[in-house]
Amino acid sequence: MATNFDIPKLGYGTWNRDKKAAYQGVLDALDIGYTHIDTAPSYQNEDAVGKAIKDSGVDRNSVFVTTKVDPHDYGEGEVLPAVEKSLEKLGMDKVDLLLLHFPSLYEKYPLESYVSQFMDVYDKGLTQHIGVSNFTIKHIEESLPIFGDRPIYTNQVEIHAYMQNKPIVDYCQSKGIQLTAYSPLARGELINDPVLLKIAEKHNATTSQIALAFLMNLGYSVIPSSDKRKRIQDNFDAESIHLSEQEIASIETLDKGMRLNNADYCPEWDV
Repeated sequence: MATNFDIPKLGYGTWNRDKKAAYQGVLDALDIGYTHIDTAPSYQNEDAVGKAIKDSGVDRNSVFVTTKVDPHDYGEGEVLPAVEKSLEKLGMDKVDLLLLHFPSLYEKYPLESYVSQFMDVYDKGLTQHIGVSNFTIKHIEESLPIFGDRPIYTNQVEIHAYMQNKPIVDYCQSKGIQLTAYSPLARGELINDPVLLKIAEKHNATTSQIALAFLMNLGYSVIPSSDKRKRIQDNFDAESIHLSEQEIASIETLDKGMRLNNADYCPEWDV
């Protein structure tokens, strides 16, 4: 288990990576110096991620591992077996961070039921920290009494320069909940942005590196993904880029509410 309480600012995400790509990507990321690996049952690569961590030779205590509970496993009595299955695939007896991947899809299951089951998993010691993903203000408000004195470690949500998600960001920050940004590079939409290009030139960096640095400079954690070692390295190097207040302000003007994750099963997002 990772012993540092703070979630690493930079992680390697494995969404949309098949087993082969996830395995090699995690090996490359750990070799480069990443200390946070993010996966989920719905990615269908937990076994490959766990094998890569083991095969890397990196001390397990030096790797912060995040996985999630799939909302299809929110039925009565289903959360604990689902988590045990994830741990079996990962080859671990516990993870560093376990998230509820979404609120119940189409509100099929009562929030009190699946969040209460989630608390039981935490109380049994199967994860060091617990948090949520894609939870709106409404869902967090309803969850807080059930969490009780157990802290919501993070809310993993879509955040990038084109969709800065201020309502949920402001709310989570007011509650002391860390933000983890997924799709931090807007799935390639930011590459040719003129504002980012100008700032990138000044820092001898790429626009993707500036986009990641922007989020990390604001205090968010980010989990970019790539199946190319050079891109994995470039993303890693973004952590050392420090932007000026003026540069951050310039990037903040790029927000246009371009939400990429907006499927029909998503909750009604805060706007």
